Amino acid sequence: MSSVVCSIVIPMYNEEEVIEETYRRLKKVMDQSGESYELLFINDGSRDRSAEIIAGLAESDETVRLVDFSRNFGHQIAVTAGMDYAQGQAVVIIDADLQDPPEVIPRMLEKWREGYDVVYGKRIRRQGETAFKKVTAYLYYRFLNLLTNGNIPKDTGDFRLIDRKVCDAMKQLPEKNRFLRGMINWVGFRQAAVEYVRDERWAGETKYPLKKMLKFAADGIFSFTYKPLKLATYIGFILSTSGFLYLLYVLYLRLFTSRTLTGWASIIAVNLVFNGITLVILGIIGEYVGRIYEEVKGRPLYIVRKVIGFKDNEEEN
Repeated sequence: MSSVVCSIVIPMYNEEEVIEETYRRLKKVMDQSGESYELLFINDGSRDRSAEIIAGLAESDETVRLVDFSRNFGHQIAVTAGMDYAQGQAVVIIDADLQDPPEVIPRMLEKWREGYDVVYGKRIRRQGETAFKKVTAYLYYRFLNLLTNGNIPKDTGDFRLIDRKVCDAMKQLPEKNRFLRGMINWVGFRQAAVEYVRDERWAGETKYPLKKMLKFAADGIFSFTYKPLKLATYIGFILSTSGFLYLLYVLYLRLFTSRTLTGWASIIAVNLVFNGITLVILGIIGEYVGRIYEEVKGRPLYIVRKVIGFKDNEEEN
């Protein structure tokens, strides 16, 4: 059994402006906890000095570890690597931007000692975020909750503590398009929430622009439910039935009355609507097919350039 009680997994991407403050606050919190710990930084292909700063800290602090990716693989993959390398009996996942306060970790550890295997942070308020992001986040989590029958807690992120057995269970889930908060919930075990206020980013810019947010939202939907496919089936059935009934109506007018329907503009408009819906349905199917394609290629989730701070100091290729 590992002598490390708590592993703190910190994915980072171009966080040189904040990373030393992140280290300082995490160090202070964990020193006060009285538990043995490791600070496991995952450098997700940063182009700034983030990895260099952590490597320097590792020289003077034996609790600091660095896993340096060969390129940017994405936040969810970086967290996955952190869980792969973590040695603690409890693993805490926290972003490097300090929006999730490290000072919440002791409360998570208390819940863990009470017997809970997963302790997730639940945001009761978001500071420093735009109204657009707050509204879209609120709607998205409730929409996702609807699609997944309420299986994923609302207003939660990746900031959470997981027990060693949960971490080991996660290693058995090899999918490429990862939505970790859903996956952790899927494996089960006893779970509890710790409420907190999400802070404004301490420094730097967000690493989740609209494009990445949309992809992340799609991962959450398409990785955990096939209801969009069922919806496409229902829409197709309704449109086909409507079209058939309309055809019978047109034939009735032509054969049994002296009236005929005119108006090519309306017919073209209806065709455009139907064709648009068809393309949307094909896009939904394409999303699932594309994810199958990613899975069958069998590529590793990530490539590590080097590791620093581990006892054997081995390099992974």
